[in-house]
Amino acid sequence: MIEQVELRLREYSRGFHLITREVESALSKLPKTGLLNVFIKHSSAGLTLNENADYTVREDFETVFNKMVPENDPDYEHTLEGDDDMPAHIKSSLVGASLTIPITNGRLNLGTWQGIYLCEFRNYGGSRKLVLTLYY
Repeated sequence: MIEQVELRLREYSRGFHLITREVESALSKLPKTGLLNVFIKHSSAGLTLNENADYTVREDFETVFNKMVPENDPDYEHTLEGDDDMPAHIKSSLVGASLTIPITNGRLNLGTWQGIYLCEFRNYGGSRKLVLTLYY
């Protein structure tokens, strides 16, 4: 069986944000076993799983990504949508647009310190849409 729901997230500031609770709240009841696919419908934001306890991890992610993919690079040709746009597209491709998470005993089977991150790479990205698909 397959169930699908679209979740509209509120606007988040640039950075890495835990959204595990929002994702879980958007789903009715999780099956005993299955898979959840989370897909973001945007090309300037992404999704990842990582440390959910220490906020400095999220700050360090932002620092590293900005060093890897700086703004205002004179080699960028796609510049009409702002200095943060092309770097956001590259960063989005680096982290990816979807996650697949196992479901065990009616719960997301995440590690003890894992959480779902929205990776917002734009200064003003607006609200973001996720497609949540349950397979069971």
